[in-house]
Amino acid sequence: MVKIDTVKGFKDFLGAEARKRVKIKRIIEDEFDSFGFEPAETPIIEFEEFVSGENSNDEAVRDVYRLEDRAKRKLALRYEFTFQLKRIAKGQKLPYKRYQIGSNFRDEPIKKGRLRQFTQCDCDIIGSTMKDEAEMMVLAKNTLDKLNIENTIYFNNRKLLNQILVSEEIEERNREQVIRELDKLGKLTKAEVAFNLKPLGAEKLLKKFDEGEKYFEKFKFYEEIKELKELCKEYGIDIEFSPTLARGLSYYNGTIFEFWSKDINVSIGAGGSYLINDVQSTGFAFGLEPIFLISNIKENNTNFMVLSLEQDKEAVRLTKKLREEGNSVLLMMDKTVKRAMEYANAKGVEKVVFVGDEEIKSGKFKVKDMLSGEESELVGN
Repeated sequence: MVKIDTVKGFKDFLGAEARKRVKIKRIIEDEFDSFGFEPAETPIIEFEEFVSGENSNDEAVRDVYRLEDRAKRKLALRYEFTFQLKRIAKGQKLPYKRYQIGSNFRDEPIKKGRLRQFTQCDCDIIGSTMKDEAEMMVLAKNTLDKLNIENTIYFNNRKLLNQILVSEEIEERNREQVIRELDKLGKLTKAEVAFNLKPLGAEKLLKKFDEGEKYFEKFKFYEEIKELKELCKEYGIDIEFSPTLARGLSYYNGTIFEFWSKDINVSIGAGGSYLINDVQSTGFAFGLEPIFLISNIKENNTNFMVLSLEQDKEAVRLTKKLREEGNSVLLMMDKTVKRAMEYANAKGVEKVVFVGDEEIKSGKFKVKDMLSGEESELVGN
């Protein structure tokens, strides 16, 4: 017998779940559009060498799904959207502001809010300044507010991190790994991170970072921390300096930031600044899966079923009218009342409108609220 179960880390989304995901994506798309970003679509499959690029040691790249086609070409599923900007940003008028929402794939451990096929909602600016970084944080904050998600924006600067490692005489060959270990704080205990840092000669960093922001003020690149804070204040948002935040990808070269939800204690989005084709850029991505878990958004329209009781013509007319008013309407014909009501319950229909002889004669249609059981009338035209 053919196995039809989903592969571990992959999931079907149906009914109410699928509707909620569509609603979330619409809200995010609308917000990205309102900030002047233009949409893009790119292939899911790319050449493996393009996917890996110059970051083959990054944890995310190591989790890439690799495959081979009939021509024996080495291919891979995309694990993010950013590397594809190297191709699509060529020849674009700068700044190039693009967004993309779609599936990415990583063969990594499964946890709450993270699957192996996951939907990312990316936006990036190719040709950016620190003012653009501030606007990106505002865009993220506005979007999360519209999704009814409480969040904290944490940020840091890779240039500051590198300057500290040089100052503390951490060997150059160990610096990238030290940054990765520091980034694990919050996921691992301080003792565990210190244990991992010891072979790298960097366990003393944790004590330095415990000294508070005063410790960082002596470093040149701390000025960028202060500047970004001030820019964000002008927009009316607060961001929180997190000196060990590093992000797992080595291509970041300046500001890095993360949107953290206390509801499920997980990052719901992150980003930073980097080079694309030697052009300074900045961007971030939301993960749809964690947002789906914690967002309590509701549909703005009413969800109707119009039930024809051998009055199909009038039922079609009423359905058309309700849809034109912005409602979601399921038209049900050739069903008994009992079966139609069972179906309405199973599908989470909010209100059922009955269209029969009596309703047509009176010009008033009986409406049953499926949640409360109460009945009302809808006046026809």
